[in-house]
Amino acid sequence: MFDFNNQYELNMKTQTSILKVLFLFIVSSFLYTSCSQHEGDANFESIPIEHTGETPAFKAVAVNEKGNSKSKNTPSTIKIIKNASLKMEVADVVYATRIARNYAQQYEGYISDERMSTYAYRKENRFTIRIPQAHFDTLLDSISKLSKAIETKNITTVDVTEEYVDIQSRLKTKREVKDRYESILRGKAKTVEEVLQAEEKIRVLQEEIESAEGRLRYMSNKISYSTIQVDVYQELPVIEKPKKEGPSFLKEMGDSMRIGLSVLEALVLLLVRIWPLLMIGAGIWIFYRIRKKNRLK
Repeated sequence: MFDFNNQYELNMKTQTSILKVLFLFIVSSFLYTSCSQHEGDANFESIPIEHTGETPAFKAVAVNEKGNSKSKNTPSTIKIIKNASLKMEVADVVYATRIARNYAQQYEGYISDERMSTYAYRKENRFTIRIPQAHFDTLLDSISKLSKAIETKNITTVDVTEEYVDIQSRLKTKREVKDRYESILRGKAKTVEEVLQAEEKIRVLQEEIESAEGRLRYMSNKISYSTIQVDVYQELPVIEKPKKEGPSFLKEMGDSMRIGLSVLEALVLLLVRIWPLLMIGAGIWIFYRIRKKNRLK
């Protein structure tokens, strides 16, 4: 006959064993997790310097922050660099230059460069105006009205919004990396090699940060102040020289007589100077004539 009591006791023992195994498994898992976490914390303190600044995980975070910064920090207005060149003829170069300078001062600008030249038939002046971008179009139109004729007029615009925001994002990331290396240098660097590695990385990052800051300052200046190069010229009147008329007949006769008289005077003076030679020559000629005549007899 089947014994139900023994079967019940057997089932109870089996269930108890299973519960004990499960309990031991849970406890072991908990202890293993705790030990692993503790070992991870201990290992973090001994991470080499070269793997603490720009790890793949940190780079991924930096890229993510860079992408987010583009969406969050995008300026409400785009960043544009505007330049213009204008060449025109004016009635008076000096007057046009003075009026253009007054316009520039009126619109909070200034002339940064000026070169004036004067030639036989033309007077020219080239000057460069730096003007706040808000007054760019107004000043350009005002200067154009000073012309008699506009020879060339060029306007260029360069959208640097993407580059500007990209430099800002990179600069933010480099500053964060530099802060992390400085923190490592203060607290986690233990050996001389680690200190030197951290200092070298900080030096390189500082140079890159200064370069990026300089680029941002340059772009900000170009964005804030536009450049207008103006060439003005003035045509000078051509003065014709009178044609040279030939001498008259009477004038030529008078000149010829003066020349002949001068030649005669020179000849007389020459004869006076060489009279001894003339006397000797005359004596020789007379002696020769007398001798020839005596031979004929």
